[in-house]
Amino acid sequence: MLRTIRATQYVTALREGGSLPAIVEADDLGLYVVKFRGAGQGPLALVAELVSAEIGRALGLNIPEVVFIEIDPALGRNEPDQEVRDLLRASAGLNLALDYLPGSIMFDPAAGDTADATTASRLVWFDSFILNVDRTPRNANLLNWHRRLYPIDHGAALYFHHNWPGASNLATSPFTEIRHHILLPWATALPEAAEHAASILNRTFIAEVLEQVPDDWLLARDPGNTAAAIRNAYIDVLSTRLEASPIFTQEALRARTLLV
Repeated sequence: MLRTIRATQYVTALREGGSLPAIVEADDLGLYVVKFRGAGQGPLALVAELVSAEIGRALGLNIPEVVFIEIDPALGRNEPDQEVRDLLRASAGLNLALDYLPGSIMFDPAAGDTADATTASRLVWFDSFILNVDRTPRNANLLNWHRRLYPIDHGAALYFHHNWPGASNLATSPFTEIRHHILLPWATALPEAAEHAASILNRTFIAEVLEQVPDDWLLARDPGNTAAAIRNAYIDVLSTRLEASPIFTQEALRARTLLV
């Protein structure tokens, strides 16, 4: 189960993307990168972040710890930036945070960074499974920290939840976007990665992950529904997606053959 902490000090904004994350100190004296429910991407980005992180961690990926974090709207009362003050007010209550990795740097092949075959293959498979379009040379979302790779920022994954009528088609998609994945050149063990995932992931595990998602996050875009129904919809899509592993694994293998 995810821990719940309380923000005690707003440290600094991270002006990256449209979600306006920030480094915040918490009551456990740790520093965290907070993803705010009041940001433009809304609570569904937090759902994608939480679900993806817990799946990735189960697969053995070095994803920073994810926690719930309580935000008091008064946290930013001394913040000079009006946009930040508005964001904190709009995000009062439960938000999501990731453990801050001080001194980490973004993975960059141009700087000589490489990845081992197992890590690269598991990450390529993982991003294909969660339909993550955000692990490219332009935006790696992959940190180097103490000589280990840490995937971050999964708010753009699971994008089927923005259009439920088309979710069943995406569940069995080959995910051709994988051809842009930054680690594809090193992903020489994709069949092994798929086999590894099949030994760990199943419908029961997916349901356990979804149980951790707060009801109000699920209902943010569909208040006329029930949290249980939406939760079951995620479970159905992700379970079907898991069954489609041969389809998107084969697509990743095909994409590798086209690398120049």
